Amino acid sequence: ALNCITDYEVLIIDNNSTNNFLEDSSISSFLKGEKWRVISETKQGLTPARLRGIVESKNELICFIDDDNFVVENFFKSGIQIANEYPFLGAWSGQVKLKFEIEPEAWTRKYWGMLVNRAFNENKWSNLPHISETMPCGAGLFVRKPVAQYYHNLHLNGKRKIQLDRSGGSLFSGGDDDLATCSCDIGLGVGLFHELVLEHYIPVKRTTREYFLKLAEGIATSSIILKSFRNEVKLDSVSFKRLIANFVRDLFLNKIDKEIQRSVRRGEKLGYQIVKSNTNN
Repeated sequence: ALNCITDYEVLIIDNNSTNNFLEDSSISSFLKGEKWRVISETKQGLTPARLRGIVESKNELICFIDDDNFVVENFFKSGIQIANEYPFLGAWSGQVKLKFEIEPEAWTRKYWGMLVNRAFNENKWSNLPHISETMPCGAGLFVRKPVAQYYHNLHLNGKRKIQLDRSGGSLFSGGDDDLATCSCDIGLGVGLFHELVLEHYIPVKRTTREYFLKLAEGIATSSIILKSFRNEVKLDSVSFKRLIANFVRDLFLNKIDKEIQRSVRRGEKLGYQIVKSNTNN
């Protein structure tokens, strides 16, 4: 069994930061003690940062926390208890509550899911990788070391030539889904647990119409690429029937919903183009 009292380490992956983050009071207070290290990863992007954390970690359970996440009390203790009580699970996460810098406009609420807003009361798990009700998210994601190593080897062996995570101005998303799905690849399950709760800080710049449109496109692109990794996407052209269906659906949408749907279709188109390009190469 994993020991939640002594068997831990804190790894901070410095991915080309420009501020002296160790002087931040919220960080320095968290890092009281001796079991933490700062590791520099110069290859830009969330994916290289995660991979570096996997390589550097020494324990059998890894939890990924982003720099805009705030965990509640007993978060890590609960995660370790789940590891001990559910040995058949390889990846899991919990509820995510959005903490806005400024309360956004009412129309955005419909799209808070894209910001990883997640609330539920019942624990659920499965060994199926594409069920939203049981698929963990990257914020506060726990993975067992064999799952993380499998994911790392996919990159090491050239099976992941496309980065699915954020890098620079890119709003690609899906690297966390790919990582969690590796649990199913090696015969383990995935799950969601309501006792795991963290807050996700959302600055005002991420609540604008322009940001949501770009985010919808990035998520759609990533979704196509993610499916291609496991041969779950067809590269056929969009059918005439689907074009007509999209046109008819757009007639009944308000302006912002219509713009979001068009962003999704642009993202899917780009995703198909990227997959085709990499298939041909």
